[in-house]
Amino acid sequence: MSVTASQQTAMDSAVRHLVTKYNPQGNRVGWLMMSSILVEAWDLYSIAFVLIFIRDLYHPDPFLLGLAAAGTQGGALIGALVGGWLSDKIGRRVMFLSTMIMFIIFALAQAFVPSIGWLVVIRLILGIPLGSDISNGYTYIMESMPKGEREVMGNRWQFMFAIGEVMTLAVIAVFIVINLPHDLVWRVTLAMGAIPAAVILWMRHDLPETAVWLVRRGRFKEAKHVSKQMFNDNLDMLPDQDITVPHPHATAFLSSIRKDPIRWRATLYGWIACFAQATEFSTFAFYLPVLFVMVGVSSILGTNLVTMLLYIIAAIAGWVGPIITPKIGHRGIGIAGFGIVLVSLLVAAWALYSHTTAILPFAAAAMLWGHYWDASNCMTIPTMVAKPEYRGTASGFAYMFVKLPSFLSIFLFPALFGAIGQANATLFVAIFPLIGLLAAIFILPEVYGYEQD
Repeated sequence: MSVTASQQTAMDSAVRHLVTKYNPQGNRVGWLMMSSILVEAWDLYSIAFVLIFIRDLYHPDPFLLGLAAAGTQGGALIGALVGGWLSDKIGRRVMFLSTMIMFIIFALAQAFVPSIGWLVVIRLILGIPLGSDISNGYTYIMESMPKGEREVMGNRWQFMFAIGEVMTLAVIAVFIVINLPHDLVWRVTLAMGAIPAAVILWMRHDLPETAVWLVRRGRFKEAKHVSKQMFNDNLDMLPDQDITVPHPHATAFLSSIRKDPIRWRATLYGWIACFAQATEFSTFAFYLPVLFVMVGVSSILGTNLVTMLLYIIAAIAGWVGPIITPKIGHRGIGIAGFGIVLVSLLVAAWALYSHTTAILPFAAAAMLWGHYWDASNCMTIPTMVAKPEYRGTASGFAYMFVKLPSFLSIFLFPALFGAIGQANATLFVAIFPLIGLLAAIFILPEVYGYEQD
């Protein structure tokens, strides 16, 4: 059954009305969605800090150890694509409840694995709800907050990542100080990700489906009820009877965004920025041991504390970036972020070539600052400009460009790093912020406060 012209007009009017209207509960919804980033940050990066304990226990070959580190990234790649599509098909609420439940179960399962092979399997499965929850969370933000505010909230995901990383490092540092057995350190650390997930699940359980999704599915009665609850608005432009709306095809969003040059250029930039920022960050991890040696840090506890300091700087950058986005726009934050990372990596390469190693810690701090700016809007932009009926799919597709390079970089970059050396590898990595910078200058139109026609 097709939708009549009058029904389509009413649906478009209702969606436009919801996007521009102030939502008294919008900030709560946004922060609840952002809080799930803590869960992903805990799991994705805690493994990096406890790999040394896993290696000492199981003595795996580099292939298995690399899969244990990158497994969640690979699972998140699947989760982003499937979860985004399911979010459009069956609804946002069903997806965020199911992903949190799934994460809690498999996060706890990590503590009881008998071998590293089983750890790899569990972490691959664990990545699926993580990738799905990110894409679903962005659809919630874009459909629960008015234009202008939704961009600021969406850009806070890097701040939440940094907070999650600092929390993880702090907990591991405490375990080391109290001399917890190393076999327990990594098991307890990985399993503890279930705690914030359970808290988030409890806090989210009463959130309704988004009114925008209900409108696009023709479920007008429920949409009116949710709009009254969330916006104190009856959506009088909609009829009181539900209608049958054909389900959109998963791939239809590609042809949809190509019809509008602004949406197409903005989405293309989002994909490029996602790939560039993920690659620059994932490869950067291999420089940290070099930096620690340069500043005289050799113990596990000292490494954790220095890393924590770096991510405190990153958290500050992640908080400042969204605040200034309304003033300088999405183009401004992208140009500034990628520009800072590019200059920082070039300075780091010069320091390695000239053996001026005292500069490296400052270059690393500047690089993280720039990264937490250039990565801030790469998910916000493609999710925001997508049509509501394709928003979950568009968000998941964009997140694929984050997870794929993350998986490949963590898994494959050590070989390149060892083959061409530190200085040459630094110059190689500088290619990615250069690509992001050029995309921000020449491809991205300013879409802050964007509203679809």
